Amino acid sequence: MPKTAIERLIQARHHDPFSVLGLHASQNGHLLRIFRPHAQAVSLVLADGEVALTRTDKAGLFEWQGKTPPPRPIRLRIREGDESFEIIDPYAFPPLLGEQELYLFNEGRLLEAYNTLGAHPTTHEGVAGVRFAVWAPNAERVSVVGDFNRWDGRVHPMRARGGSGIWELFIPGLASGDLYKYEIRNRDSGEILVKTDPYGQSFEKRPSTAARVPVAEAFAWSDAEWLAARARRDWLHAPLNIYEVHAGSWRRHEDGRFLSYRELAETLIPYVLDMGYTHIEFLPLTEHPLDESWGYQTTGYFAPTARFGTPDDLKYLIDACHAAGIGVLLDWVPAHFPMDAWALARFDGTALYEHADPRLGTHMDWGTHIFNFGRSEVKGFLLASAHYWLSQFHFDGLRVDAVASMLYLDYSRKAGEWLPNRFGGRENLEAIAFLREMNAMVHERFPGALTIAEESTAWPMVSRPVYVGGLGFSMKWNMGWMNDTLAYMAHDPVHRRYHHGSLTFGQVYAYTENFLLPFSHDEVVHGKRSLLGRMPGDDWKQFANLRLLFAYQYTIPGKKLNFMGNEIGQGKEWDAGSELDWGLETVGCHAQIHMLVRDLNHLYQTLPPLYDLDFSGEGFAWIDCHDADKSVLAFLRQDRAGRAAIVALNFTPVPRDGYRIGCPTPGFWREIFNSDSEFYGGTNLGNGAGLVAEEKPWMGYPYSVVITLPPLAGVVFMQD
Repeated sequence: MPKTAIERLIQARHHDPFSVLGLHASQNGHLLRIFRPHAQAVSLVLADGEVALTRTDKAGLFEWQGKTPPPRPIRLRIREGDESFEIIDPYAFPPLLGEQELYLFNEGRLLEAYNTLGAHPTTHEGVAGVRFAVWAPNAERVSVVGDFNRWDGRVHPMRARGGSGIWELFIPGLASGDLYKYEIRNRDSGEILVKTDPYGQSFEKRPSTAARVPVAEAFAWSDAEWLAARARRDWLHAPLNIYEVHAGSWRRHEDGRFLSYRELAETLIPYVLDMGYTHIEFLPLTEHPLDESWGYQTTGYFAPTARFGTPDDLKYLIDACHAAGIGVLLDWVPAHFPMDAWALARFDGTALYEHADPRLGTHMDWGTHIFNFGRSEVKGFLLASAHYWLSQFHFDGLRVDAVASMLYLDYSRKAGEWLPNRFGGRENLEAIAFLREMNAMVHERFPGALTIAEESTAWPMVSRPVYVGGLGFSMKWNMGWMNDTLAYMAHDPVHRRYHHGSLTFGQVYAYTENFLLPFSHDEVVHGKRSLLGRMPGDDWKQFANLRLLFAYQYTIPGKKLNFMGNEIGQGKEWDAGSELDWGLETVGCHAQIHMLVRDLNHLYQTLPPLYDLDFSGEGFAWIDCHDADKSVLAFLRQDRAGRAAIVALNFTPVPRDGYRIGCPTPGFWREIFNSDSEFYGGTNLGNGAGLVAEEKPWMGYPYSVVITLPPLAGVVFMQD
């Protein structure tokens, strides 16, 4: 063995430790070489006893020579100080990863890369242990470190797999739950970094950052029927009403502790079921170091956060949701990642997952890195992450965060702070290609699963199929509708006549995308105030306006989303550091708002005209959108069977008696909802059981009814 190879091994610089360590043929038969820098003695364990190895270097190199090879697996007894233990030599095993896996990984097409990279308990040649693999193409040496080797990178250097950039090592004797990281020495600078596993599937609780060897597949799913029904479900024409939840602050124990995933299953599911939501959307549950980031500073793209329990605990929660008929969506963050030195940033001492140029690779607003979507291995990393959550955890879809920041190279940048694409434009061509590939993959491999874009610009065809030139998302958040609506509602009713177009403008573009109407967490933080706090007027008017806001949201075309706390009319902004003000749930006007939202949820789910044609103009028609002076809107909603509902909304505190509106058919129109009901805290002004349409043409309709419009309220009629 050349002296330089020995020196490089001892200095922890050798890229191929298997060429030095382990069993090799020699002139005298066979030579076994072991490197244990903390050992005083090493012995070869044989069936008839032990044979001491000879120390050949004071740094910790030991050798044995014999004419016949020792039996496999090669067992060694190590003495370190007062401790003596037995191991199996990891350098006596051949490579485990196949060439096809490596090829697909480098092409960005290994969708189940989480089964190849990371840490995986396995049995190899009859020996139980853990297989490690990590991508670090610019490393000179990579080692696995953990409690099992005193976090010393000299003990377990990994094998480089040619030009793939992947390093692997099988370490016998390790098991699920063992902590580990990777120690990486950069090839050019010699810089030594200690990094957590990008493909780690389990981590320590923050503030600790080591990965844990995951438990081998153990959870027994019981949702096969749900998944089969989801694949057949016509979600375009089905109700979708999302309850957006931050798991750390929905409820807490009295001492401030988080609820676990299993405790959420016991408490959140009955609540959501009773309230009538169809889906829960969790703010990111991927591992993250900082509570205050709400999960959006993701460091574990393949690991549920340990704050709330184990991966199997999260599977239990999702399985229980499916058993109750509730879908579960995950907020997923491929747009950026944090700069923490122990995580993805400059992973092997170079800009590996990110761009080196900050004009491409840094989000100035958030102090984070931007993924290099043009690099195949990085694209494959994110595709595998999306695949992982949908396949291994049975999530019913992904809400993709900050899509606008991915689409534009000049997003939130001044002139000179960004670089154009190869055509001189501002579009991020690589990110666009990634989003299309991700959406196509999800829809092909997970029938019925949804992808929802948080996209705040006028980018065309976000929710149109890839094969017609769209980005391929199922739906898009309607941020324009949300901003216009909340800005309108903030005006004193006396001034709303001058802003009537804020309510009607949305119908100009309402069917260009499959829109979801969100009142999300972003609208109740950072000084924006709660939804209730945004409403003008005294207490009664604030609650009446909030009731009217919900009536408008639930009756206008588009699927629905509300953040937790909206439904109880919480007065203060959302505080991620404590639970919601659940004491309000049974108190006065808050209890009445809670009842109103519950009734609206169930009305929405059971009344097809309110959801069947959400994405088609055939399901909506204005009855009157011009009455700005009275700040009144009236419109028709109908389903594919022709059943119709009439909605009328009064955005002033002035009751409108004798208000005539057109209707399409004769007969009795029953009032089925009134946000001014005394049950909701209103004045109980309304139309009794309902009204009979007169054969008097009005507003372009052959019939009409004369209704009473309560103050700051909405009413819904259905033909009986």
